[in-house]
Amino acid sequence: MDGAKKHGAVLAFTDGAVLPVSQVFEAIRELGNEGVQESDPLVLTSASLLSNLPVESSSVDSAILIWLSSDCPGAQLIQEILRVLKVGGIILIRKSPQSTVGSFDKIISDLQGKLLLAGFSETQILQSTGVKAKKPSWKVGSSFSLKKVIKSSPKIQIDVDSDLIDEDSLLTEEDLKKPQLPPGDCEIGSTRKACKNCTCGRAEEEEKVLKLGLTAEQINNPQSACGSCGLGDAFRCSTCPYKGLPPFKLGEKVALSGNFLAADI
Repeated sequence: MDGAKKHGAVLAFTDGAVLPVSQVFEAIRELGNEGVQESDPLVLTSASLLSNLPVESSSVDSAILIWLSSDCPGAQLIQEILRVLKVGGIILIRKSPQSTVGSFDKIISDLQGKLLLAGFSETQILQSTGVKAKKPSWKVGSSFSLKKVIKSSPKIQIDVDSDLIDEDSLLTEEDLKKPQLPPGDCEIGSTRKACKNCTCGRAEEEEKVLKLGLTAEQINNPQSACGSCGLGDAFRCSTCPYKGLPPFKLGEKVALSGNFLAADI
C-alpha cells in the first residue's frame, strides 16, 4: 500500500472486478499529448466500494475511470479523483466494452454535471464514449477580493449664454395683451347687479330676494343672533327674517329652488 501511495503519473480504476491493461493503454492513447504515453499506471478495481483512494493528494497527472455500471459514479468517488489529481490534471471517464448497450448514454449528461459541481472545468463529451475534464488551478471554496474600478464622471462644459433661453422671448404680442372681458356679463363691476337682458340667472335670484324682503347680503352670507335661524322654521322665532326659507348653514349662501315662490296649486 505504501508503494501505491508514492506512485504518481497515471491512475486507472474501474467499478468492475477486473480491468484489462489493454483498455488502460487505449484510454491513455485517447488522451494524446495531455496524457502520459510511457507510464506504469496504478490500477484499482471495485473502485465504487472504496471510500478513499489509496493515493496521495495532488500526485496523479491523469485519472482514467473505466465505468461498467449503468449508475452514475458517486459524488464521493468524483471528489476523491479531484483530490488525487495535480493542478491541471485530466480525468477521463469512458464506458467499458462490457457495458450494456445504451447504459452509459443515459448517465453521460448527469456525469458531466457532477464533474462541474465537484469543481472540474472544461468538461467535454467524447462522441458518447466518455467524458473528459480538467482540474482547475483554483481550489473549490477559494475567494479573492475584487478591486473596484472607480470611473470618474465625464466633465461637461456648459455655455450658460448659449444654452439658456430667455422665457420672455417665447411670448408673442398677443400673449402680452390684456384680455378683454365680454360685455354684458353680470359679474362685471363692483355692484354685481343683474344686467339688462340677463341670461345667467342673476335677475331671477334678485327677484326672489326682493319678494322675500331680504337683502342680497342676508341671502349670500346669512347670520343669526340666536343661532337657530339656519335650522328651519321649527326652530325660528315669529319675527325671524328667514321664516319660510329652507334650512341653511350660517355663512353660506341660501339655496333657493327654481319653483320656490311658485304657487302650490
